[in-house]
Amino acid sequence: MADNHRHTTGHTTGRGTGHATGRAAEHDWRDEAACLGEDPEIFFPLSDSLSPGAEARTALAVCRRCPVLLDCRNWAVEHGEDAGIWGATTAAQRRAVRRAALDGP
Repeated sequence: MADNHRHTTGHTTGRGTGHATGRAAEHDWRDEAACLGEDPEIFFPLSDSLSPGAEARTALAVCRRCPVLLDCRNWAVEHGEDAGIWGATTAAQRRAVRRAALDGP
């Protein structure tokens, strides 16, 4: 998984204590994510629908208790994340949000 996908440690893997400079990484909303330490598989159910089924319930329960739910959701929408549960939304739900934003009022 790329650095922007961290569902084992807040939707991203590979975040360490610093960059090439050896400095500590800056604070990131993902550091406060409720999904830190959760099995990443629960966030990638087989179904990608507007109405998530039973397979997504565990992930949604984790998301709903997350203090950074809106940050996570906004990041996923803004970056076009098209897989998995992010901020208690499915990829299909995020696509609908992006379409609505493009269509405007």
